[in-house]
Parts: sequence; structure tokens; C-alpha cells
Amino acid sequence: MNHSKSKIEILFFEPVEKRLIWGNESWTVCAHPHGDCRVREGSYSGLTLTQLWEMHPELFGAKGKKEFPLLVKLIDAKADSSIQVHPDDRYAGDNENDSQGKTECWYILDCEENTSMVLGHKAADKIQLGEMINNRRWEELLDETAVSKGDFIQMVPGTVHAVKGGVRLLEIQQNSDLTYRLYDYGRLTDGKPRPLHIKQAMEVITAPAPRKETYVIPAVERPVNRLNELISCDYYTVWEMTVDKETVISQEHPFLIVCVISGDGMIDGRQIKEGEHFILPSGYGKAFLQGDVRLILAGVKDSY
Repeated sequence: MNHSKSKIEILFFEPVEKRLIWGNESWTVCAHPHGDCRVREGSYSGLTLTQLWEMHPELFGAKGKKEFPLLVKLIDAKADSSIQVHPDDRYAGDNENDSQGKTECWYILDCEENTSMVLGHKAADKIQLGEMINNRRWEELLDETAVSKGDFIQMVPGTVHAVKGGVRLLEIQQNSDLTYRLYDYGRLTDGKPRPLHIKQAMEVITAPAPRKETYVIPAVERPVNRLNELISCDYYTVWEMTVDKETVISQEHPFLIVCVISGDGMIDGRQIKEGEHFILPSGYGKAFLQGDVRLILAGVKDSY
């Protein structure tokens, strides 16, 4: 297959590793005060993504934009995460110093058999929601959904959720770290319970909860050597792609985040392997892919 080598550099990053009470997070593409990854190699080596964003906005089609819009994590849950919920932009802007909300999505990389996740709740309305929370009727309140490897979940703000132990997932989200913790099983850190945010959580939880079909996409085999769209919303578009021997993708977005979730191969002659995350900058053009590799890709709209 003929292809021309782009002169624009691919941006590879060193992740920011976080150890949590319930597992590990690796912030693989991030430009946030709580985690700012660094360019691993090339002309921009050593710069944080925030510095790169500020010094070279042309790489992201981002002239005049406030901040890098997305945050990507690998999550390895050794135990259950807290029961939590995220606010939307309006609530965050009004109550959290003009911060943005947190819309996020999950791609299940691996999980044990018969694994479920907390997704939503069973309260009929806000009144019943408040009664069940205040009386700690968690088993009656919380709704669980079975998940399998390859499932994709779009998590809109206001959705009660928790990751169960034994799940590994890729998370793509707005560049926000706003989480309202509803319940944490009484766990202690440094001898004290972790803070809860009951008032804020009750204000932002959607009641009744949305139907699960609106945000759970079961795993299926999708066509190889093409971008298969999983979700497109105001904040991101996410695709799944399986490379079988060789193919070409055309980078026509402001930027394109690429997450290698299994296998290994090459991109424009450069080796890539499972666990690597990189950005194809604005104007990169066509990228030549080879090997046996599965990717999750994320981009934003031109008007972001």
C-alpha cells in the first residue's frame, strides 16, 4: 500500500500513575491540575500537555481555546469504587468555581465472569431518592447491570455509578475531576472516612434514572480496518477500530487521541503496542497502520 510520511510528529506521552483506596488509575492523556502527562519523545519531549497546549495550540486546532478538552484514563479496580455521581456543566459552573461538568464513557477492557457495575438507581422520584439515601437503603436503591469485555457505556452527568472490583476499563471524559461521593462502604484513609458529598449528589442525580438502553452498548464484532463509531456527543466522538494486516486512517479532526487496547503493530513505521496512548495532531493527514491491533480513538468536533 502506498503512503506518504507525514512531517508532523505523533505525540506520545508518559502517563500519570495514581494509587487509590480501591485500585489504580493511569491518566494517559491529561492536562489537568491533578495530573498533567509529559511528552515522552521527539521535539517536544519533556513538555507537559498543558505546556504544549499553551505553546503550540496549532497542534490541536485550538487557537483561543481555554484548555485541553479531554482526559483519558486506564482504570484497574481491585475493589469496588465509591458510589458516585458527576455534575453537568451548568451545575459545576454555578457551584464549583466555573469548573466544567463531567460527561464520561467507559470501554470494558477486561472483567471477571458474572461481573456487574452500579449503573443508575431504582427510586421513582427525587422524594423517594432522598428517603432511600437518608435511610441508607443502598441495596434497594442501587441498580446493577451485568457487563462483559468489549461493552461500551456512555455515562451522562446525574447517573449514579460505581466500578466493581475485577474490572479494567478505558475511560474517556471531559477534562474534569469533579466527583460527588454518595457512599463509600465505611472505608477509612488515615483512620478517617473519606468525605461524602450527599447534598451535591442529591441535587445532581437524575430521578427517575434514564433507561439503560440509552447508555449501554453491548460488545459485538465490528468490521475490521475501519473506524466504527461508538458514541458522538457534544464533548467527544469515540470509535473502535481493529487493524487486520494494514489499513489507512485519515486524521481530519482538530486532534485524534489513539489508545492501543490490545495487540501490537506499526503506525507510519513506528512500533506501537498495548497500553500506549498518543495524539495525531491537527493536519496530520493519512496514517498508515500495520499489524494485529485494536484501538479506541477519540476526537472532538471542529467547533469545540
